[in-house]
Amino acid sequence: MTQSTAGVMDAVLHDPEKPVPPSGPAWGAVISLSLGTFGLVTAEFLPVSLLTPLAHDLGITEGAAGQAMTATAIVGAISAPTVAIITKRLDRRIVMWTMTLLLILSDVLAAGAWSLAVLLTARVVLGIALGGFWSMSAALAMRLVPSHLLPRAMSIILTGVSVATVCAAPIGAYVGDIWGWRSAFMLAAVGGAATLLVQLITIPRLPPIGVASFRSLLDVAKIPMVKVALVVVLLVASGHFAGITYIRAFLEKIPALDVETISLVLLAFGIGGFFGNLAGGLLAEYSLKAVAALAPLLIAIAAVSLLTTGASAFASAIAVAAWGFAFGAVPVGLQTWMVRRAVPEQAESAGVLMVVAFQVAIAAGAIFGGVLVDNAGITSAIAYSAVATFAAALTVFLLGPKRET
Repeated sequence: MTQSTAGVMDAVLHDPEKPVPPSGPAWGAVISLSLGTFGLVTAEFLPVSLLTPLAHDLGITEGAAGQAMTATAIVGAISAPTVAIITKRLDRRIVMWTMTLLLILSDVLAAGAWSLAVLLTARVVLGIALGGFWSMSAALAMRLVPSHLLPRAMSIILTGVSVATVCAAPIGAYVGDIWGWRSAFMLAAVGGAATLLVQLITIPRLPPIGVASFRSLLDVAKIPMVKVALVVVLLVASGHFAGITYIRAFLEKIPALDVETISLVLLAFGIGGFFGNLAGGLLAEYSLKAVAALAPLLIAIAAVSLLTTGASAFASAIAVAAWGFAFGAVPVGLQTWMVRRAVPEQAESAGVLMVVAFQVAIAAGAIFGGVLVDNAGITSAIAYSAVATFAAALTVFLLGPKRET
């Protein structure tokens, strides 16, 4: 047992309800969680780049195959509170290992799927892993590094998301084209196995502390600062996904870009997200409020730029890249705010609430954006993004965390 782990155990025995600051940063464990986010997000978005051959091979429509994405999101929202509650007596490292095992199982099932039912089963398993992982990741980061290093740790963990966003689709399409779509899922399974090995080596013992329950979720949700944070999550996520879901259609119709150019613009969005994540982690160490407010404000500015100068291909590309940069910083600021500032003693409950709010906002934003696009045109969805994210920024400025980090 390491000195850090021994200190955690001793503190738990004295007061099991309070989070225990580590004696030193466990960066290896933090990196292993980053590998976990990479594997989960890669698996989540692989069907996007493999949809056509996958649907053809299984003898289903592309629309039916697309329900694999919906199933994962719905199950993720349900599993976030459920996993946290039913595993409340388990060492948190065992829970994280289990989530990674479910990730591997999901990839293997998808690779061997012979019907839509099997594919959906694989995606349900992935949804359980996603919800369980995201509901605990911020709380675990809080226990793996000292408080002042939490933004940096969250940035490292969320870097896995940014890298997967940039790499998953093109690598999946490339591998699928050469060896077939099933090989892409098997490659993802191999990556998951490597991640599990790293996690087995690096994650220390993490006895359950301040675990979530239905009562604790309700109690935490009533805290004024948590209410504000959840409102910001709903505004930012719904605004982001209402617009970004239809950004390709916007680029095709307004600046009239060809497919190759659109691919480059979307790549710039992903690369922007990677650097935004890093910048958000660094800035959050100095001013949490700045990250939580400026990131949605930059999204609003990017959306307005698309509405006013979107006919220019260059201006659209810059605006989309800026949008990606801004959204890359959003999770760092919001998760750090929730688990470190709002309710540090109930970090897991706060993480669960944020995951559920995020999933609900994703679905609501995409659906509302679709309604706007069908009834008022593509620019209306972009306009909603601008309004919602500006409202989020204003909410943080007026009601957000008062003290600087």
